This record gives sequence, C-alpha cells and structure tokens, in this order.
Amino acid sequence: MPEQTTTTISDQTAEFTRGFDEQIGDDLAAVFANEQRDLVAAGVPDGAVAPGDRLPDASVLTVDGESVPLASVIGDGASVIVFYRGAWCPYCNITLRHYDATLAPALRERGVSFVAVSPQTADGSRSTGDGELGFTVVSDPGTVLAAQLGIVTAPSDAAVEAHTALGFAVKDSNADDTAAIPFPTVLVVDADGVVRFADVHVDYTTRTETEQILAAVDELS
Repeated sequence: MPEQTTTTISDQTAEFTRGFDEQIGDDLAAVFANEQRDLVAAGVPDGAVAPGDRLPDASVLTVDGESVPLASVIGDGASVIVFYRGAWCPYCNITLRHYDATLAPALRERGVSFVAVSPQTADGSRSTGDGELGFTVVSDPGTVLAAQLGIVTAPSDAAVEAHTALGFAVKDSNADDTAAIPFPTVLVVDADGVVRFADVHVDYTTRTETEQILAAVDELS
C-alpha cells in the first residue's frame, strides 16, 4: 500500500492532477476539465441527501459477495459513510488512503463506525486500497442506495470516450454493468439513523477533509 500522508486531500489531489494532465496530454486533460466544469455548473442535484434526512433501509454487498443490510454493517451507534466512485478512480484512492491514515483512527477512538460504499463488484471492493484499509468497504450494486440518497451521476459521453482511450471503462468495474456512479459524498449519521452532516461533491477532484468530518462527528455528542 502506498505510503500514507497527513497532508490535506486538496494538496494531494492538486499534485496528482498536475502530473496526470501532463501524462495524458492537453486534449484528454481538456475533456476532464470540461466535465468537471459542467458538473460544478449543474450543482448538487435537487433532492440530494441533506441533514435531517433518515438513512434509508438498504442492502449492500460485502467483499465476500454476501448481501447484508446496511444497518448490520454500521451497527447501532453513530457512523460515517463515504460514497466513492470506485477503485479505478485515482481521486478516490487518494482520499481513502488519507482517511485511513487520519480519519479511521480518530473514529475508532470515538466508537464511531466507518464504511466506504461504491457501485463496484465485490472483487472491486476487495481491491480498494489493496485490501489493506482499516475500515469496512462494501458495494452498492446498481447504485440503489445512492439513488435513494439522490447522489447518482455518470461520466459524460466525452469522458467515457476519454476513458476508452486510456484503456478502461467504468461499467466494467460496476456490479450492474452500467457507468452509474455516486457523487463523492460523506454522511455523518447519528445512532437513530438520521443524517446530521452531508457533503456532496459534484466535482470529483475535490473531497471532504478529515477535520470537517470529525467536527461534525463531535457535534453529535
């Protein structure tokens, strides 16, 4: 597993983007930049999960391929739930490794469960973080849970073509063979299943910093 760091997610993703853009060239870099611009212009969709909403009942898929209730994964207490696009997404990998180093230990100290969710296959979930993350990773096949929370999106047509040029397709990683993915989202949920903090990022190159999450968790008590 790559060396963990405590620098901000923003710093790490900015550094990655600079190198990635140089690697793929101006044309492909422009495709992704335009996609991000359009996502920001559209904004967070109406009906997206917000504080005060109740976490819906849902089933998720463990890394062993077992379908279980989400409630059994997060337990009876407060929880932090992170939606990410998949192990194919470098911004997700940067974020989850950062959370593993900075967020997961702090949540364990507070007795708060931590779960990361994507629409990948069970094998894809197992590969996230090279299988070495110190928190639970599950799949949301068909983005059923993400849809209930109003946070489903998909790569633009131009981005799909760019992905193909780079040698992969999002749908090949997903459990339902579609390109549907969640907006990167962090939820802090209290012991009664009520969302107390929701941060939905339409620009997938940005993420919720650990300090924001812990501040929301600490407000629960």
